Amino acid sequence: QVQPVESGGGLVPAGGSLRLACAASERTFANYRVAWFRQAPGKERTFVASINWSRVTTEYADFATGRFTISRDVAKNTVNLQMNLLKPEDTAVYYCAVGEMAGRTEYDFDRWGQGTQVTVSS
Repeated sequence: QVQPVESGGGLVPAGGSLRLACAASERTFANYRVAWFRQAPGKERTFVASINWSRVTTEYADFATGRFTISRDVAKNTVNLQMNLLKPEDTAVYYCAVGEMAGRTEYDFDRWGQGTQVTVSS
């Protein structure tokens, strides 16, 4: 089974940018949906964006629209999340998830990475 592995988190000032990457261990993301979720301290894990690897269709949460871009890199077999105009409220652990179902809930994805911390300073 494909297992996602995240990278690219870090500390960035408000208004800055970060690029997260999700790599597939052992297999490819073909025929899967790959999503990014985030979880801030004391809050529930929430959907950020997703991409259907084969159809290359994307979905975004309202707060991500216009600031975040999800994309795939076929050569590197990764899914990237470019985050621009970051705000302190974007501070969270960002998780990559893989699944075969439609939907934006945690239950629609059955393989999860360990997460990468994103901290936006004010």
